[in-house]
Amino acid sequence: MGRLDFLHPLRLMAKLKRETRETRIRLDVETTPGPIEVSTDSPFLTHMVETLARYAGVRLTLEATGDLEHHLVEDVAIALGLALAREVPARAERYGWATVPMDDAVVRCALDLGGRAWYEGRLPSALYEHFLQSLAVNLGSTLHVMVDRGRDKHHIVEAAFKATGLALRQALREGDQVFSTKGSVRLSWGDED
Repeated sequence: MGRLDFLHPLRLMAKLKRETRETRIRLDVETTPGPIEVSTDSPFLTHMVETLARYAGVRLTLEATGDLEHHLVEDVAIALGLALAREVPARAERYGWATVPMDDAVVRCALDLGGRAWYEGRLPSALYEHFLQSLAVNLGSTLHVMVDRGRDKHHIVEAAFKATGLALRQALREGDQVFSTKGSVRLSWGDED
């Protein structure tokens, strides 16, 4: 299976509340299409999270406030990655890929939900590159984002979020088999003998 069994509780929706001295985040996410309601202190972050959710085909409610934009962007990505990790089906398709053209920009994304956290990619915005890296690490996914071309930074970043969303939509689909030569990964904690 590649994902850790303890990340797959039976639930209709993952709900997460994450608070630090810097940020306050509440989110509900479900890996089925539905309404998307995002409210953050950063209009561009709101736009990118809405875009990611829409293209991923997930239902999302997110409220996030923070002291600095960097803290807010990073913590939203952490929270979203953690919540999505709990929603990965036990028999997920696991792999997803997409190419998105957006005016002058063309961006490709390849994704594996197999439990190995890795991010590789360069965006013209270090802040939103960090968002994708934090999302990948906390989702336990391998995420590669390749910018083939583009001049407008907004178009490049938005195309990257759309491609990542489409790849997530594909990878999160319930399949009919476990995509791993290891089979299913099972963990036992010391007090669960």
